[in-house]
Amino acid sequence: MIVGVLVELSNKNIDRIFDYRVPENLQKDIKIGIRVQVPFANQILEGFVINIKDKAEVEPKDIITIVDKDIVLNEELLTLGKMMQEKTLSTLISCYQVMLPKALKAKNKVEIRKKYDIYYELNDIGEKYTVVEQKIIDKFKEKSLISKKELQEISKSVVKKLEEKNILIKKEIEHYRLKYNEEKRVIKKLTEAQEKVVNEVTSSSDKVFLLHGVTGSGKTEVYMELIAYYLKQNKTSIVLVPEISLTPQMITRFTERFGNNIAALHSALSEGEKYDEWRRIEKQKAQIVIGARSALFAPLKNLGIIIIDEEHSDSYKQDDSNPKYDAIEMAITRAGLNNGCKVIMGSATPRLETYSRASKNIYHLLELPNRVNKKSLPKITIIDMNKEIRTSKGHFSNQLLNKINEKLEKKEQVILLLNRRGYSSFVTCKNCGYTVKCPNCDISLTHHKTTNNLRCHYCGYATLMSEICPKCKEKAMSSLGVGTEKIEEELNKFFPNRKTLRMDVDTTSKKGKHEEMIKAFKNHEYDILLGTQIVAKGLDFENVTLVGVINADTSLNIPDFRSSETTFSLLSQVSGRAGRSSKEGEVILQTYNQDHYAIKLVQKHDYHNFYNKEMQIRRELKYPPYYFIVYIRISGKYLDYTYKESQKVKLALEKYLKSTIILGPTPAGILKVNNIFRYGIILKYKKEDNLDKVLNKLIDAYKSNRKITIDLNFEPRHF
Repeated sequence: MIVGVLVELSNKNIDRIFDYRVPENLQKDIKIGIRVQVPFANQILEGFVINIKDKAEVEPKDIITIVDKDIVLNEELLTLGKMMQEKTLSTLISCYQVMLPKALKAKNKVEIRKKYDIYYELNDIGEKYTVVEQKIIDKFKEKSLISKKELQEISKSVVKKLEEKNILIKKEIEHYRLKYNEEKRVIKKLTEAQEKVVNEVTSSSDKVFLLHGVTGSGKTEVYMELIAYYLKQNKTSIVLVPEISLTPQMITRFTERFGNNIAALHSALSEGEKYDEWRRIEKQKAQIVIGARSALFAPLKNLGIIIIDEEHSDSYKQDDSNPKYDAIEMAITRAGLNNGCKVIMGSATPRLETYSRASKNIYHLLELPNRVNKKSLPKITIIDMNKEIRTSKGHFSNQLLNKINEKLEKKEQVILLLNRRGYSSFVTCKNCGYTVKCPNCDISLTHHKTTNNLRCHYCGYATLMSEICPKCKEKAMSSLGVGTEKIEEELNKFFPNRKTLRMDVDTTSKKGKHEEMIKAFKNHEYDILLGTQIVAKGLDFENVTLVGVINADTSLNIPDFRSSETTFSLLSQVSGRAGRSSKEGEVILQTYNQDHYAIKLVQKHDYHNFYNKEMQIRRELKYPPYYFIVYIRISGKYLDYTYKESQKVKLALEKYLKSTIILGPTPAGILKVNNIFRYGIILKYKKEDNLDKVLNKLIDAYKSNRKITIDLNFEPRHF
C-alpha cells in the first residue's frame, strides 16, 4: 500500500504530495484525511494522507506511525482546501492548516488530553447486602449510570469494596470542556417583514442572498428561523460573526432557542475547548456552529445554510498571513459543495461589492427597512469641532458632556466610540521635536499610561516612558494625540461618581474578558461603555440611549480608497447601538469634516445615496467593484536590494500583463515592520486571462531567493 502525504512544511519548493509505503501492521488504520508521521530528508515530519494507491513512481520510504486514527480532513475539506489554494496561490498545506484547531494541525506541539468523568453501573449478582451497600444499590433504581462522586458521598470504602466484588462496574465517560444550557426557551413570533424574508429564502432556487436590514430590524431572529427550518430537514448550519466580542451574545441567543445543539469555534477559546468543540461537531453532537472566520471549516455534514452576520466587516478577509482567503468567497464555494446549501449575508451597511452584485441580481436582495419595535432610527447630531475647540473640555464638546449627564441622570447608559487604543498616539519632545519610534518598525510608539509603557502595535516592542528626551536630554517629552486610556481619564474627571468600562484590545486580551464585560454592562454595573470599534458592531443593550463618537474622522484619514466606506459603515453601526428598546436613541458625532458626504449621509441614515455617490467615485478611479485588485508585496531585510527587486518585478509584470493597470512599486504604508522593508505593487484589471499563469511564474522565480519574499493578496481589504 502506497499513500500520498502532504507534509507540514509550508514552502513553495516542496508544495507537492510525496509517496510513502505503509507497513503491513498499519494498513488497516490508513484512511484518506488522517495524520501520519514520516521521514523527510534528515528529519521526521507530520503530514496528511491525501491519497492511497498501489504503486509509487520512485522507491518510497516507510511511514513511521499514524498520529490519530480519526479522519482530520474529510473529503469536503480536502476539496475546499484545493479550491482555496487555486484562489489564493498559497501552498496547499497552509490552506489545510488554517482549517484546523491547533491540536489537530500537523506539527502540533500542544498535547490536548481528553477529559473523563467516572461513573458506575450495577452488575447485580444477587448477594445479600449490608445496609450501606443496599443504600448504594437502591440508587440504581432511579438511573442506570451514577457518578463516582455521588456514590462516594454515601461511602468511599463501600463503593471501592463493591467495585472489587464486581457488583459495581466502573465506566469512563468523556466530558467536553464547554457547557451549554440544555433548556430550550420560547420562540419569538416573527414580524410580517421577517416572515416574508424567511419565506423568500426557503422558496427561492437562488443560492446566495444579501439581507440588507437596518440596525435593530431583527436579522438574528430571521437567521434562527432559517436554521430551525433546515434542522427539520436534518441539515446543519454555520453562523459566522465578525468579532469575538459578538460571539457571547450570539451564543446566548442561540442557546435560548436551540439548547446544547450548538458548538462554538473562535480564538477566545482555549486549545482544549477548540479541540473538544471540533470533535463534538465531527461526532454530530452539534448541528449549529457559531464562530469567527475559521468556523467556516467546521467538519459538519449535510450543510443546509451558511449565515454571515455583519458581512461588511474586514475581519472576514485574512490579510495578515497566508493563505489570504476571503471567508465570504470560501463560504459560497463550500455551499456549492453541498447540494441545496444557501448563503445568507446580513448587514445594515453592506460592502459596495456585495450590494452591487445584489442590485444586478447576481445575489438575491432581501430588505428589512424598519426596526422591529417600529421605533425610528436614532436622531444623529453633528458637532463641528472646528468651532467647538475653544470651548470644549478635553476631547469633549459641551453638547456631548451635557447629553451624557442628562442620560446618566435618567439612569440610562451611554456608549462612546474612539477608534484608537492607548493613552496617546505618539510621544514627542517639546524642545527639539524628536518623536519616539519603534527600533524595528517605521512607526511612532503609542503611550499606554496604565503601564507607563511606549508600545509598538505592529511588532509588540515595548519600553518604559521617560520624560527625558534621548536626543537633546531635556525634560520635555510630551504625549500628543488621543487614545481610549486618555478618554477614560477625562470621563473619570468629568463624571467622578459614574463608572466607566473601557473595552479595547488591551482590556479584553484575557480569556473570557469580552463576555464578562458585556454581561457587567448589560447588568448596569457600569454607566458608560468606552471602546474602539469592538463596541460598534452587533451589541444589543436595551438601556443604551446615547452613543457618542469622539472623533468621527479617524477612519476618514486612512490613506485607502475604502476610507469613506469604512467611516460610513462604522458610524452607522455604532449609531445603531442607541435606542434599541422602548426608549428613544440619540447619537452625537464630533467631527472636523462636517461637510464630508460620508458624515452627512450617516446623519440621514441614507445608505442608498451613499452607495450611489461612492460607486460614482469608484468608477472614475477604476476601483472595485468595477475593477479587480491584486496587491503584491515585495519584502526583504535590505532596503536597496528590496527596492531594486520590486522594480524588476514591475518590469516583468508590464511585459506579460497587457490588460492590467500596474501601480508602483511604492513603499508600504509603514515601510519597515519587524526589521523587514516592504514595497507594494497594485494590479487593477477587468479581465486578464494570463494573470494566474504570470503570478505563479513570479512565485516560482523567487521561491529559492532567501533575501526576498513575494506575497500575493487578491482583493485586499487593507494595503
